[in-house]
Amino acid sequence: MTRTDYPWLLPSEMIDPRGPELPGDRGRARPRRTVRDWIIDTLMFVIASGVGLLAVETLQKADNSELVDAFDLTAGIVACCALWLRRRRPVEVAIALAVLCMVAPLAGGASLVALFCVAVHRTFRPVLIVSLVSLVTGFAAACLRPDPTISFTTALLATVVLLLLVVGWGMLVRARRQLVVTLRERAFRAEAEAELRAEQAQRLAREAIAREMHDVLAHRLTLLSVHAGALEFRPDAPPPEIARAAGVIRDSSHEALQDLRMIIGVLRTPDGEEGERPQPTLVTLDELVAESRRAGMEVDLDNRVADPATVPAAVGRTAYRIAQEALTNARKHAPGTGSTVEVSGAPGDGLTLEVRNAAPTGEVPKVPGSGQGLIGLTERAALAGGRFEHGPTGDGGFAVRAWLPWAA
Repeated sequence: MTRTDYPWLLPSEMIDPRGPELPGDRGRARPRRTVRDWIIDTLMFVIASGVGLLAVETLQKADNSELVDAFDLTAGIVACCALWLRRRRPVEVAIALAVLCMVAPLAGGASLVALFCVAVHRTFRPVLIVSLVSLVTGFAAACLRPDPTISFTTALLATVVLLLLVVGWGMLVRARRQLVVTLRERAFRAEAEAELRAEQAQRLAREAIAREMHDVLAHRLTLLSVHAGALEFRPDAPPPEIARAAGVIRDSSHEALQDLRMIIGVLRTPDGEEGERPQPTLVTLDELVAESRRAGMEVDLDNRVADPATVPAAVGRTAYRIAQEALTNARKHAPGTGSTVEVSGAPGDGLTLEVRNAAPTGEVPKVPGSGQGLIGLTERAALAGGRFEHGPTGDGGFAVRAWLPWAA
């Protein structure tokens, strides 16, 4: 069985428990012989004819009538021509030639060729049956049409040795072809697995980029939504307040465009190289808090880490994204309330980050949200080997808490 015969099958479905199938194993002949098939069939015909011609010299030494000689010659020609049918019916052709060889020694070459083809294209059981039939007919031929040049015992031994050589050679060829088929299947499977791994890597990269886009752009766009909503609900606000809100909207739009360019730049750079813009770490947490304060939030930062620069970059970036998303959610769902960011930890103990906000007061603008942010933060913390918890507090507020590993 080959992939060109059954392209819809998987490699595991194409391999028989007794070994990979070869072309012609189940009698499936090609609709048209290829050049290679014609060369092989012609070669087999020539070999069978050559062995038959050798037997002619032996028969000339025997005292046979002209009728017997004519029968032998006709049987030899028919046997050689029958080899052209062996691709469709190799077992039947081999058994018929073995029986014919019992009364016509000139068919011996064609019988050996047919036995060889059975050993190449069939499993052990048909090969064993045809071999036993050939052995029995060979012994019968030694009795019915003995060779006058050798003894009876020598003829029997020669028959056994010749059959063993032909069957062994055919099975060796079959084993080699099966090995080639198996190696091709392994190469095909390895190529398919490599493609699957590449697709999985691309999918993971897309998911990572999607999380990054959500974390980065949600923070900026939330500022736009909150301040635009404030301008909508308070069209009579004092001009300084309107000017400050417009400035925040302008700055947030500019930062969102910069972040979007950075993410697109990462997609365009070869081998997933980072862009020129540095990635946030725990050191830049102060800038995040300052930006939130400029946007009108009341944020208290309690950073008890002695040296934030010593925090691993991956851990610091995860903590920054968690704080960014938590402040974004607080700004969306509890505007005008105070928030607290607490950071603590040390090498070997891990890094703990907690963000709390009080309960909102008054009417809260309806800002769209899908809840995917908290899911993304949970995945971020899990990928970093940490834990993430979130939920309402006793006073009606909301809190998120994350623990991230920090190796000693």
